[in-house]
Amino acid sequence: VQLQASGGGLVHSGGFLKLSCAASGNIHNIGSMGWYRQVSGKERKFLPTADSNGDSNYAESVKGRFTISRDNGKNTVYLQMNSLRSEDTAAYFCYADDVFWAGKKYWGLGTQVTVSS
Repeated sequence: VQLQASGGGLVHSGGFLKLSCAASGNIHNIGSMGWYRQVSGKERKFLPTADSNGDSNYAESVKGRFTISRDNGKNTVYLQMNSLRSEDTAAYFCYADDVFWAGKKYWGLGTQVTVSS
């Protein structure tokens, strides 16, 4: 399974961005998909996840501002980010859980989001 994230960029505080993550390869192995972000030198922070039924859960830091959605037909998960803050600046990565192998995750390369104040 390969994951390719896109959509990052530079935005002013209060602005918005939409990230996309497209899966390819053995997509039948994919269960839940989600996003995490990481600031250089700090630990990784998990954000929302969405299972194949579209059910989702969010980290408290982004509730009400970020929305995850999933298009199973396109094997793509999205992250709509509104009301961006400077503290949202990070590299954003998508991941997918293997539905057959508990605990196994596939990781995508990151896309940088920079929020200027």
